[in-house]
Amino acid sequence: MTRFWEHGYAASSVRDLGEAMGLGAASLYNAFGDKRALFTRCLDRYLDANMRERIARHEANNPPRGAIEAFFAESVSRSLADRRGCLLVNTALEIAPHDVEVGEVVAARLGELESFFRRCVVGGQRAGTISRAHPPRDLARLLLTTTMGLRVLARARPEPALLRGAVRQALSLFDPPAPEIAS
Repeated sequence: MTRFWEHGYAASSVRDLGEAMGLGAASLYNAFGDKRALFTRCLDRYLDANMRERIARHEANNPPRGAIEAFFAESVSRSLADRRGCLLVNTALEIAPHDVEVGEVVAARLGELESFFRRCVVGGQRAGTISRAHPPRDLARLLLTTTMGLRVLARARPEPALLRGAVRQALSLFDPPAPEIAS
């Protein structure tokens, strides 16, 4: 997983992967089938230990709005600490456009993240901590887009103020619209 994460799918040869795992090419093929099958297993493992774990933890330990805020705070922190980026985002950019099956896996995982945001928005709107000015579906999709953009932006410009400012603007839609100023 680390080899794919650090170098990408295309730049990771079967020999490189075998060396990273202490396996010869034949053993790697016997154990995993092929490079693509190994990659999809690595991606699932990464998502279980990262995205899915974070979603479950934040939903279990925070009220809906707080879960979203904590998720983004952690995303910014992780983005600044680890320049490899997010393996899901890297996969969406490198492989998904050229591989239908991997694209479907990426789309499904992004759907999981969107569903987390939607559950939290619906819960926050019910609790009165998130404005009802925007439909939950639209807010969830905006938060998904913000997450993806944040992870890409952090690779090129890992600036705390920039990343936190982007999150702050997205989350500002949770607050009631400001009253119009009379002219």
